[in-house]
Formats: sequence, structure tokens, C-alpha cells
Amino acid sequence: MRQYLIRHGQSVSNSAGRVQGREDVPLSPLGVRQAATMAGWAQGIAVEIEELWSSPLERARATAAPIAAALGLELRICDELAELHAGIFQGHLWADLETRFPEEVARWRSGDADYAIPEGESRAQLAARGRAALEVLAARDVRGMIVVAHGGILTAALGSLLGRRHPLLAAAAERPFTKLPALDNCSVSLLEWPGPELRAFNDTTHLAAPAPPEIRDEPA
Repeated sequence: MRQYLIRHGQSVSNSAGRVQGREDVPLSPLGVRQAATMAGWAQGIAVEIEELWSSPLERARATAAPIAAALGLELRICDELAELHAGIFQGHLWADLETRFPEEVARWRSGDADYAIPEGESRAQLAARGRAALEVLAARDVRGMIVVAHGGILTAALGSLLGRRHPLLAAAAERPFTKLPALDNCSVSLLEWPGPELRAFNDTTHLAAPAPPEIRDEPA
């Protein structure tokens, strides 16, 4: 079984340089265009996709919705795919964190997997939750599925499933949920089960294709 893992399109908080976590923010105009591009990409693998799953957060659902329409699939929600709860960091500019929360940021950046952001989660909790979600979905009796979620939970889950020293994950798994995301917006990573085996990671080649005429910035 194949799981195509997609990070959501650019959100308004991504474009503004804000920490999102569980904040429910919409896609930016660029993110909307990226989501439309993903619908076209999904049509190329439609024959093997039987289910479409999304995080409950709006930026993921808005990325998944055009895919659902293009493939004629029900959009299914998995609450466990929500992003890391970033607690007191949420909504603040990345650039302001060290000034506002110097001790908490220092502890987070120490890499302690068990340190939970105040009012939020730890890396260990994130990885366990993400891994369990992907394993539960992988046990479903389908040939393939698309899973739309978030950079933090997807990289943490992959690190837990495959080992943080996996050749494709060595750098990414060291920093789930940082200012520099391991996964680009609307990137695709591919897991094959049983195993699992990671066949692709952070693939963005599909985003180089021109947008459909109706969503181009310039007149068609």
C-alpha cells in the first residue's frame, strides 16, 4: 500500500513568518494556487488512490479539498494528523520568540525530545502521535491513499517509523517544527507498506509546472 504524504500549501502564517502549531489559519493566495496544482498532480496517480485523508486544520483541509474534487473522493478527517501544539509559541513571529520566551526557546532548541512547550506538546509526543496515525491508516484495505498534514508531524512520524538516521531524514528528523521546515509546502513524500519504505521525500518537482490558466496571476 502506498501513502502519499503532502504538506499543506503556504498559509497566511507561513507567509508572515508566524508560528502556527494548532492555530487554524487559512491558505495564502500562493497556497491556494499550490492546492490547485496538487489537484492536477493527483489526477496523474488517480488509478491507485482509493482514500484521501487530512488533518482537521483548515490549511490542510483547504489543500486537500481540490484533490478530493479532482478525484471524486470523500475527504476524510483524522484528528491525530493535526500539527504539533506549540503552546505559548503559537501566533508569535519566529523572529520574536527568543525575546519573548528565551528560556523556553533555549530548552526547545536543546533537542530534548521530552521537553514540552508550555501549554503544548513535546517532540516525543508529536512523533508518537504521528507514527500511530500513519500506522492506523496504513492498515486500511486500500491500494493507495493521499494524506495531507503538516511539516512537523510528518517529519516526526517518519523519523519514528524509519529512524532519524535514515539517509533521507538525517537532517530533517533533527528539527521537527523549526523556522526552517524539513518539508516544503505542497511537497510529496511516499511511503510503501509493509515496511515501511520511504520512496520519496520532500519532492516538489510537480510545483514547477505552470498553474492552470484560471488561477494564473497574469491574464490568460
